[in-house]
Amino acid sequence: MHITPWLPALARRPFRGAGRATAFHAAGVAVQCGVLLVLGLPWIYFVPTALWAVTAAVLAPVGAVVLAAPALSRAQRDRFRRRLQVVIPGPEGAAERPGPRGVVGWLRSAAGRRQVRYHLLTGPLASLGGVLVLVLWAAGAAASSVLVWIWLLPRAWRMDHPGYTTTAAYVTAAGLALLYGTAWLAKGLAQLDTRAARALLGPSREEELTRRVADLADSRAGVVDAADAERRRIERDLHDGAQQRLVSLAVNLGLARATLGDVPDDVRKVIEEAHREAKEAIAELNDLVRGLHPAVLEDRGLDAALSGVAARLPIPVRVAVDLPRRPAPTIEAVAYFVVSEALTNVVKHACASRADVTVERIGETLLVVVADDGVGGAELAATTEGTGLAGLAKRVASVDGTMSCRSPAGGPTIVTVELPCAP
Repeated sequence: MHITPWLPALARRPFRGAGRATAFHAAGVAVQCGVLLVLGLPWIYFVPTALWAVTAAVLAPVGAVVLAAPALSRAQRDRFRRRLQVVIPGPEGAAERPGPRGVVGWLRSAAGRRQVRYHLLTGPLASLGGVLVLVLWAAGAAASSVLVWIWLLPRAWRMDHPGYTTTAAYVTAAGLALLYGTAWLAKGLAQLDTRAARALLGPSREEELTRRVADLADSRAGVVDAADAERRRIERDLHDGAQQRLVSLAVNLGLARATLGDVPDDVRKVIEEAHREAKEAIAELNDLVRGLHPAVLEDRGLDAALSGVAARLPIPVRVAVDLPRRPAPTIEAVAYFVVSEALTNVVKHACASRADVTVERIGETLLVVVADDGVGGAELAATTEGTGLAGLAKRVASVDGTMSCRSPAGGPTIVTVELPCAP
């Protein structure tokens, strides 16, 4: 009683997916019949005997198939997608639609050669397998039902063949076995065709890696842009919300200290202390907002923002910004924070008497150079807290930029950053 429920499932197991695989093979035979018809068309109407005629009868159909290879590839990918739910990405750009003038270049490409190889070699072999599957299905169905349709024969024939039931039983058993074997064969051939199509109609391993790298680069650029936009939003919220409230609080406390002259001394001390704390909180919040994303950078660009940074430092800093047009906001923000952090490091660690900042655009590259006449010894690979150069290098690398640092002992130190700019 416990074994019986498993018998129907075991009997149906080979046929799971066999119908889909058979429909897939039938569609492949339909597509490939057109190719075979084109290849055999010259031999249908005449039999060439001369060498030039034989050459033309072979090359002309092959050339027609080669020209139709992109359309055939799209038809085959559509067959895989509709029948097996297998998505095979095609080549991008001209590799998919070469056009009359680009056929030679398309044939020279690896993708073009792979597609031609599939349609001239793998496709015909796969269609032969599909025809074999269809024939075996028909033969198995006919043999397995022989006990049914044999009763349609005249009774006189059955009387003249007394052993027909035994023979029919053997034929029926053979037909059932053929159906089971055909189910496995249909699914196996579909898997082989899928592997061949992925290798020949789809991108190669190198192309997949290139496409994956491009997708990852786009995703990373999106993440960087989203992070920069979030910093801008936080800066606006702090500037328009908490900062304004603190300013209002400080103003009210200042008015209270100036107008309330008859309050006790301990109350006056509390008001003065609160006023001082409010002003210190405003100063700290200003530094925080400036560190997130300074408003002057968004409003007036790098020149004004970097000049503001230089004006707040205790050492003289020469700032030279030569930009014909503003770079992308993300690149602009990275350049600002690199210069700001580099100048902070100069003040904290370099013991320098002056610094120079140069920002210029060379082609599609934004070149940022920060130099000082300090003691040197800075290391780009340093991971300890202090120099901050490792963090700057990561920030620069997030937008596909490069950063180098030349800082011999005794100075000077020169930090060079190259950031890509969209044309």
